[in-house]
Amino acid sequence: MKRGTALLLLADSWFNLALGMLGPIYALFVQEIGGDLLDASLAYFIFMITSGIVIYIVGLWEDKFDHKEKFIIAGYFLSSIGVALYLFVNNITMLFLTQIVLGIAQALLTPAYNALYTHYLDKNKEASEWGAMSSTWYVVTGLAAIAGGFIANSFGFKTLFVVMFFVSLISSFMSLSLLKRKKLMKKL
Repeated sequence: MKRGTALLLLADSWFNLALGMLGPIYALFVQEIGGDLLDASLAYFIFMITSGIVIYIVGLWEDKFDHKEKFIIAGYFLSSIGVALYLFVNNITMLFLTQIVLGIAQALLTPAYNALYTHYLDKNKEASEWGAMSSTWYVVTGLAAIAGGFIANSFGFKTLFVVMFFVSLISSFMSLSLLKRKKLMKKL
């Protein structure tokens, strides 16, 4: 596995750990701010539709640029901001706005991440390296679900969001290494 592939996997693992903490208990949070199951479904819908529409547009745009690393970095940092916004969510409207921010962040991140990950794949190891990505996602997200449930149950959602924010910052700052790596590769 190339160093670039490993770096992407590691950064994404921290990112998935952060966001995965909320997944299984999301509806409980929505209920805590006065929403119901339909509001939770609508918030998820807003995130997915925002991501789906913007991801296509951004993907076309990203093909024209040689700096996919910058889109990955922007996506991770905007995701961290989106996670921080959860600290201020006290009504459904603010939740929906947070979901839009997170959807845009995902749209910046995903096409560039997938393109760069594909670029770094070792020849004749594509299946195992895509398998490593999927495997890592499932394991980390599973661990995140337990951690998030424990933190929210023991200390509340505000504490959970603070933890999620700082964990997401790890992936954000780790992704900065992609630029350093690109500069080093150009020198070789």
